[in-house]
Amino acid sequence: MFDAETDGDEIRMTLRANALVHGECARCLDPVTREETVDTEWTVKERDLDDPDFELPLDEKGHLDVDEWLSQEFMFQIPTVLLCSPDCAGLCPQCGKKKAECTCQPAEPTEAPVDTRLAILKSLLN
Repeated sequence: MFDAETDGDEIRMTLRANALVHGECARCLDPVTREETVDTEWTVKERDLDDPDFELPLDEKGHLDVDEWLSQEFMFQIPTVLLCSPDCAGLCPQCGKKKAECTCQPAEPTEAPVDTRLAILKSLLN
């Protein structure tokens, strides 16, 4: 939905849209589909249209390109990392199955090798 209302020398524009986002869970790679909503509002004065740094997309005739505006808003508002659920544990590093389905024994924690050039910094922790 796009709506524009004039109020004196201002135009108040509202843009609302829903879209289904398809992708993969960033942790377990399962397919993820969820609905995302864009809801944004801009107030524009006529003098703003002459500003070279005007932030809304205009077409070659100087008219607002609503499709481009919608596209930009979806890019900014839709998360770049999709998860199938907030508590997704991801994949087992040993067998590659989902951690919830994995029967591998937990690996014993091992200390990563220390870069000898940085070993002096460990003394600061004591």
